[in-house]
Amino acid sequence: MAIAIIPRLSGGSVTDEFEEIFREHYQLVYRTAYGLTGRREDAEDVLQTIFLRLLQRDVSPDLKRNPKKYLYRAAVNASLDTIRTRKRQRLIPTNDSFDFPSDAPDPTSEDDIGRRLLAALAQLNPKMVEVVILRYQQGYSDAQIAAMLGKSRGVVAVTLYRARARLRKLVSDSGDQK
Repeated sequence: MAIAIIPRLSGGSVTDEFEEIFREHYQLVYRTAYGLTGRREDAEDVLQTIFLRLLQRDVSPDLKRNPKKYLYRAAVNASLDTIRTRKRQRLIPTNDSFDFPSDAPDPTSEDDIGRRLLAALAQLNPKMVEVVILRYQQGYSDAQIAAMLGKSRGVVAVTLYRARARLRKLVSDSGDQK
């Protein structure tokens, strides 16, 4: 039985503690994964992967101290892994696939820009991605992010500045290659 391998977080029932953590944080994990991957199926896979790992491993001290921070970071990392895997799984084009149909997507369309942005996010340091998602997808202020991550507000501001500059370069470089 899988429940038997769940380590105890404190003195309470293992099942109750796991369910409590899941109920409190599954929406954060799902929203973070969906925001990064852009796909419901991938977000569900990330959510399932993270909580299955919790069932199978010893509890991290970070999870005990700050479950929200721990699960958010896990969601960012698992989502980036999903994006990278998806990118590697793209098939190598055959000679036939170089004939572009007349209804080929416009390289300046929102869908294409979104794909380039996701690919660029996958190339950033996970800590940068974490701050970018907290700020622009989750809507937290610099001060809230700093408190959540245990960093100073200045570190968060600098990280956001560097992340935006790097994303700008990566997105424009990927657009130039088309």
